[in-house]
Amino acid sequence: MSRTKIAITLDENTLQRVDRLITAHIFPNRSQAIQQAVEEKLQKLEHSLLAKECAKLDPKLEKALSEEGFTTDLKTWPQF
Repeated sequence: MSRTKIAITLDENTLQRVDRLITAHIFPNRSQAIQQAVEEKLQKLEHSLLAKECAKLDPKLEKALSEEGFTTDLKTWPQF
């Protein structure tokens, strides 16, 4: 995957915390630390949005839709 260089601004406290992780050899550099942090945050947001959308679904309707057609006689189903 290609990468694009960007400039960001962080408050001093956040940058010191990132640098401590690098000093502790948890990340090799600032770029990788910030890349992983952004990826994790995006995953959490996307998961949260998916959960919110799923919560809007009506379980009874979804079950009925998934079972649609199962009430017909299996003998009438085409052979594959």
